Amino acid sequence: MEQEILLQQKIGLRLSRIGLLSKIFAIQTFLKDKFDITPEQFTVLYTLKINNGMYLRQLAQETLKDRPNITRIVSILEGKNYLTTATDKEDGRMVKKLYITKAGIKICNKVLPSILNIWDSISRNISEAEIDSFLITLDKMEGNLKNLVIMQN
Repeated sequence: MEQEILLQQKIGLRLSRIGLLSKIFAIQTFLKDKFDITPEQFTVLYTLKINNGMYLRQLAQETLKDRPNITRIVSILEGKNYLTTATDKEDGRMVKKLYITKAGIKICNKVLPSILNIWDSISRNISEAEIDSFLITLDKMEGNLKNLVIMQN
């Protein structure tokens, strides 16, 4: 596709807009459902649920959060007893790893149906084939960007 056509279609702007609208919709849903965590906090907890025992830097990279933001989120979640830290005894630097707690898993499981409903609402009237094709395209774009962007945490 020619660059001028891409510019005319404003792909970057549309992706940003979709991301922002998705975030707003998720926040509204979380408020309506009276969850005591935010969508951003859910992302961190769910990442730990899948990859329990991560370093702060790993978690920041996986969730694309900068150091101050991930530190703030972790502090809040630790205060709610949704995650805990433990010193990695195998690492000579005495670096802490983050672990999701039973309470953290419980809130993840409570929130997950709402997350799935959000996805269903967003993807309404879009076929599975269209979604698969779109995800392939997004994966390629993400791969291109990962090769261009230097992540600093």
